[in-house]
Formats: sequence, C-alpha cells, structure tokens
Amino acid sequence: MAKNGEKTIAPVAFIRTDFKEKFGIPRQSGRAKSLMGEIVFEKQFQNPDALREIESFSHLWLIFDFSLAHREGFFPTVRPPRLGGNKKVGVFASRSPFRPNSLGLSCVKLEGIRHTENDGDTLLVSGVDLLDGTPIYDIKPYVPMADCVENAKGGYTEGTAGHRLNVVFPEELKNRLPEDKRQAAIECLTDDPRPSYQEDARAYTMAFAGFDLTFEVNGDTLFVRDVKIL
Repeated sequence: MAKNGEKTIAPVAFIRTDFKEKFGIPRQSGRAKSLMGEIVFEKQFQNPDALREIESFSHLWLIFDFSLAHREGFFPTVRPPRLGGNKKVGVFASRSPFRPNSLGLSCVKLEGIRHTENDGDTLLVSGVDLLDGTPIYDIKPYVPMADCVENAKGGYTEGTAGHRLNVVFPEELKNRLPEDKRQAAIECLTDDPRPSYQEDARAYTMAFAGFDLTFEVNGDTLFVRDVKIL
C-alpha cells in the first residue's frame, strides 16, 4: 500500500471479443444482447475455487480499463456522443472513457463456464461492450436486491436511450458472416455506430469478427453495402 491510500492494481483477467477496433462497439453493455465475450483469467487467478457459486448469478459487473483512452492531466468536462458531441458535462456526470483513472463499469450476462486446457476455466458472457483484449481489474456478481434501483433518474441519457436504426442487411451479404455472428452484427448496427454528430450519408466501415461491414445511413435506416473478410 502506497502513501495517502494509493494502491497499484493489476488485471485479474482480460476479455476476448469480436471487436479489434473501437468503432462499432456498443456504447453501453446490454445494447447488443447477442454480442459474446470470453473472460480469460491471468495465470495466478486460474483457480476453480475463485469461481465457486458464480453460476448461481445471472449477471456480473466487470470493472475494466479503458486501455486505449489513457491520457495525461485532468479534464473536468467531456462531450457525450449522444448529446451531439457539442454539449459539455462534468466528467463525473458521464461514462466517458476519458477520466482520471480510465476505469469502466459493465454489466454482462453470464452464459456459463468454459473448461479449457490452456486457459483454465473461462467465463462466457453476453451483452458485452468491450474491445478485444480489454484488461479486467475485478468481477463482482450483480445483485438485484441492491443493484436495481426503482424510479432512478437517467439524467440527460433519457432523451437518447431509445435511439435505434432500422437495418437493411441483404441476405447475400449477411450470409458471408458466420451464422453465430449475424444477430450480434445486426444489433451493433442497430445501435448506430456512427459518431452522434454525424448525420451525413457517407459510407462507414465497421470491423467485426474478422470482417469489414460497410454501411450507409439515410434517416433512420442503415443499409449494409458490403461485407468483406479481413
């Protein structure tokens, strides 16, 4: 333990997901319920006893590192994407990755434990919103009695929570994706991967599960134009 209560912490695990790049990752956990991840523990934590009773819970909290958002100095305000990228709010009134300690909090659904020879017991989770390789500092069970607050206020997020796009995904292009990846891809596209201040019809490309998905948006409809293997 360092002076003044400071402590150096190290990851207990990392997560494998279908996103090698930030663009397209759902902005919050649970927005793409079919998006899977696998939590792999560091060697010193690959003890089955550490997971005893974890399967009695349906959901988990992940405390993780916004590993690509590290920066020096303290910035008291941020620009939430869903407010158009123009309005500033306090960093502690946001879930921006650009924060003093770059810590994130994500709630995921536990789908089961996978027993492996090389990685020990891993956790299969869904509804993820994390980049592939994201370091995880801690895992805690979601406890409905304590974690679900009735009549809680959502502040400025309430006006954008329902934002969704209609996705037109031609069967020929959809079938280029592995069958078990198609629904997750659609859910991520439905969540509108574009920066919120972009309202143009330019073509965007989302790298997902080893494929490049190119799309355009017109109004509230997203059109998938191409799917290419990386």
